[in-house]
Amino acid sequence: MEESKFSRLAEKLLIEIEEAIEVSGADIDYDTAGDILTLEFANDSQIIINRQTPLSQIWVAARSGGFHFDYDEDEQLWCLDGERQRNLFTQLSLYCSEQAEEPVHLEAPVNTRF
Repeated sequence: MEESKFSRLAEKLLIEIEEAIEVSGADIDYDTAGDILTLEFANDSQIIINRQTPLSQIWVAARSGGFHFDYDEDEQLWCLDGERQRNLFTQLSLYCSEQAEEPVHLEAPVNTRF
């Protein structure tokens, strides 16, 4: 993927994650600095989401581990291990639920929903 396209997609994704957190009503604070989006939970745990431009990937570091998401052009989804069912919003909901210690559901925007 061309670097400029990746940058546009990654920037859009970080904004969509912020919007999904707002809509979810979950008690999650977030801060974006450069290419890094940090989600902060009431128990002081964090999830770090950043873009890895040389690899055209989005990386997520959560309490449960580190995860690398690739963009599926056909489905217009960021997917873990190439599996649509394990798209970034589905997985991020799981990671946030674990760290918030309560159910968190983050909705993908309509145009990128599985």
